[in-house]
Amino acid sequence: MVLGKVKSLTVSFDCLNDSNVPVYSSGDTVSGRVSLEVTGEIRVKSLKIHARGHAKVRWTESRNAGSNTAYTQNYTEEVEYFNHKDILIGHERDDDNSEEGLHTIHSGRHEYAFSFELPQTPLATSFEGRHGSVRYWVKAELHRPWFLPVKLKKEFTVFEHIDINTPSLLSPQAGTKEKTLCCWFCTSGPISLSAKIERKGYTPGESIQIFAEIENCSSRVVVPKAAIYQTQAFYAKGKMKEVKQLVANLRGESLSSGKTETWNGKQLKIPPVSPSILDCSIIRVEYSLMVYVDIPGAMDLFLNLPLVIGTIPLHPFGSRTSSVSSQCSMNMNWLGLTLPERPEAPPSYAEVVTEEQRQSSLAPLGACDDFERTLPGPLFAYIQEFRFLPPPLYSEIDPNPDQPTDDRPSCPSR
Repeated sequence: MVLGKVKSLTVSFDCLNDSNVPVYSSGDTVSGRVSLEVTGEIRVKSLKIHARGHAKVRWTESRNAGSNTAYTQNYTEEVEYFNHKDILIGHERDDDNSEEGLHTIHSGRHEYAFSFELPQTPLATSFEGRHGSVRYWVKAELHRPWFLPVKLKKEFTVFEHIDINTPSLLSPQAGTKEKTLCCWFCTSGPISLSAKIERKGYTPGESIQIFAEIENCSSRVVVPKAAIYQTQAFYAKGKMKEVKQLVANLRGESLSSGKTETWNGKQLKIPPVSPSILDCSIIRVEYSLMVYVDIPGAMDLFLNLPLVIGTIPLHPFGSRTSSVSSQCSMNMNWLGLTLPERPEAPPSYAEVVTEEQRQSSLAPLGACDDFERTLPGPLFAYIQEFRFLPPPLYSEIDPNPDQPTDDRPSCPSR
């Protein structure tokens, strides 16, 4: 008898989106198939899947314990989100090589379905960082007697959704700073910076509109700039390791002494980046917009405005209600809108209701509805008399001011 061979072992997912990329969220059902292709006939003890999701942190630091002694300190931490196992063929025990309970698989391609649910509790978004990661995967294992197991691992992506339409992420972010340059006993004028953005939450692909004003009263030529930074923080054994990376930046025009520059919605586009991770206990991913003034020969003047990169973009209704007050405030402050001094008078009664309409509307008592029929005669006549009279003429001056009741002088205006 010629023993068969395992030609391929693959894992595929039933994707839930049009891009055919396996992306899930907490509470979703992950389903797919394990495909096994063999040539000839094989005997199998079991075919299993093992699904797992976890966040893991690891880094090392060198320590000195004396003049000639050095050692390396390892920092590791792990958080498990779920651990699921299932048997597609065979039984649990794989430690023996007996012929009992074996399953015969004939030549050809065979598929075995699997399915499991992700926990309802919040999961950390999939992430790959310098000192840690958040990973989710399904591993298939084929066990045969007298052979080493055949294993294949396939990762899938989890997004813990962040809706930027929440009030806390729709609030404007703003700040102001000033810096005075000193050189020995000489002091130059200050450099001032004010910056504002419409909201705190954005999604990848959006452009941040930056409203800023930079005034240079110093004797140096300065350059206003803006940049988006990603900060990765890793926690293990009570210590933190931080990594800061530049995501996107822009440069303004050079500003000579005594000049002022205004950004009326200067745009900085957010490239495809990982969403913020805010709920993981050992990995945190945050973003910030830095608007700053590059000062040669001195420390830069900068403002840090916090950002949250979400997964659910701003919808049109949210954009209107996002911040009516902030939009009004921004327009008044940055665009200098003014209100009209005097309101226009409303239209006259004759322009709205003609005399023919008024006369035709005075219907006799017999044509009134049941409700009006129940009214007493004098009361109904009173209503008929006044319901069609024109309103008083519009005037901004009271034609009948109150007359004083006695000869005492009135209070002077304040």
